[in-house]
Amino acid sequence: MTEVAGTPAAGGPESRDGSTDSAGAAVPALSLAAEFDTPDHASWQRLVAGVLAKTGALPEGFDGAPESLLATTTYDGIEIQPLYTATDEAPDAGFPGLPPFVRGGHPEGHVAEGWDVRSRHGHGDVAAVNREVLADLENGVTSVWLRAGRGGVPVESLADALHEVRLDLAPVTLEAGEDYVAAADALLAVQAEHGVPDAEACGTLGADPIGLHARTGTARDLAPAAELAARVAARYPLLRTVVADGLPFHEAGGSDAQELGATIAAGVAYLRALLDAGLDVETAAAQLEFRIAATADQFLTIAKLRAARRLWARVAEVSGVTGSGAAMHQHAVTSPAMVTRRDPWVNMLRTTIAGFAAGAGGADAVTVLPFDEALGRPEELSLRVARNTQAILLDETRLAGVVDPAGGSWYVENLTDELAHAAWREFTAIERAGGVVAELTSGALAARLAETRRARSERIATRQDPITGVSEFPLAGEQLLERRPSEPDGLDGGLPRVRYAEGFEALRDRADAHLAATGSRPAVFLATLGPLAQHTARATFTTNFLQAGGIEPVDPAETDGVDDLVARFRESGAAVACLCGTDAAYAEQAADVVAALREAGAAEVWLAGTVPDGVTVDGTVHKGCDVLAALTGILDTLATDDQGAAR
Repeated sequence: MTEVAGTPAAGGPESRDGSTDSAGAAVPALSLAAEFDTPDHASWQRLVAGVLAKTGALPEGFDGAPESLLATTTYDGIEIQPLYTATDEAPDAGFPGLPPFVRGGHPEGHVAEGWDVRSRHGHGDVAAVNREVLADLENGVTSVWLRAGRGGVPVESLADALHEVRLDLAPVTLEAGEDYVAAADALLAVQAEHGVPDAEACGTLGADPIGLHARTGTARDLAPAAELAARVAARYPLLRTVVADGLPFHEAGGSDAQELGATIAAGVAYLRALLDAGLDVETAAAQLEFRIAATADQFLTIAKLRAARRLWARVAEVSGVTGSGAAMHQHAVTSPAMVTRRDPWVNMLRTTIAGFAAGAGGADAVTVLPFDEALGRPEELSLRVARNTQAILLDETRLAGVVDPAGGSWYVENLTDELAHAAWREFTAIERAGGVVAELTSGALAARLAETRRARSERIATRQDPITGVSEFPLAGEQLLERRPSEPDGLDGGLPRVRYAEGFEALRDRADAHLAATGSRPAVFLATLGPLAQHTARATFTTNFLQAGGIEPVDPAETDGVDDLVARFRESGAAVACLCGTDAAYAEQAADVVAALREAGAAEVWLAGTVPDGVTVDGTVHKGCDVLAALTGILDTLATDDQGAAR
């Protein structure tokens, strides 16, 4: 933050910088907001305290720093402050293109050509894959990430999938599971058939036995991957062979530091295996690509990519890699864990932010997954939106036109440093335990990921981590998009693949099944007390709350006393009611209304807000409550009531 100098003294023509106009007269320096007093930190703290006091968020007698009440903590224990200033020091990030490569692996960043826009393809319909790949390449995509083998393009059909693809212009990155050696040989054969000189062949062969171990729970020998790298390194100098993939750790619910620590540990394991296969350390390091998840938390994603480069630069340094060879080659992928099946259109916003963060964070290649990825096989619209998202970021916003756009931000530099330290602790813990293969075999890494996953699930359940369109602001009456199912890749049995919205989506599925079976949605009657102005806030909150579980709120608006309210409840046919009103209305009427509703047949009576003394209800709806558990309980009650009614 730069302080702006004050204006010259009245009557003085002197310019602070000595500039003059065309006639030679001195031009006063431009001063912005000079009429205001220079702010200081104490003044800002007093303003923060005043705002918090007005909202009731400042505890009585609180004598700490008021801004501490606005701080948040990440899953890695990093405390995010509401304000960062020049006093928040971070290590020098260096220069772009130089170790520790925090500011990017290239001096010019991606200014000249932008980052590599990489689209993901691969399913059993080879002709369709070929059409989709060609459409992407004709419309701005610069490389292809191709799934092969089980769940993807058959290895023997790679040539058909890449028919008419200019492999000299469009590199291919393979993801072939256990078939990575056969797929690599098939791709090299296709490149030769297309006349691509060996010295110009580029892309990534996608060998990742550690990722296979993580996905399946069964250890794989690293030697075949190392032997493949040793076989192709001299002949194909621009080709990478091995991927250290962070997605298995991310999709298992891991934190950013856990993902980075495990991914760096995988890179170290591969580096050792490549050296054992006879490669020198510089050549071995050049064989690696790192895949990292990009999420809608843009600042954490930016910091994660910058921290990852710093960590690998340190590993490369102690391993003897020099110069630009120590720079990490990064492939950022929008998080599969953050996307939703419900209201999938919102995924376009999530992936746009994640793609922005990946570009701003300096990733070498970026994949924006289609918005309907969680529903099955993406369709033409979603593929087009995915590639155009990156086209807008590159061509319209010109995001790549600035080298390390987040560099120098006190917040980002501090977050990068703290995340790097947290990830280094995770990495060294893995190494002390014998390495990532040993940690996967023992289950210790899975246990740590599960702890973070539980913590994340609790925050999602209580909506501290809201999911727009699912846990917050759900699309009522939504018709779930239908997509052709994706072919299973057979990679299961190891770390779980979790999407954050799964718990709430399961409730919506239950509610839809109820609708299909009974002809109506499960419903809860809103027992609104008093005039509209008095109950509307809590009625609106409760409506949003219930719709997150696919439950229909029956809102009678204003009612004329308890008898009218009870009559409306009977007309609704609902088995559960929830009181919505002010605290004063609850103190006066809640006991009578609860008793009347129970007498009228309510299986359960809930209340939105704080329950007054002397009133007994079955549950409460309020900010911070376990929404997932509450909605599950209500659906259980409604299902039981339906069964009883059927009997």
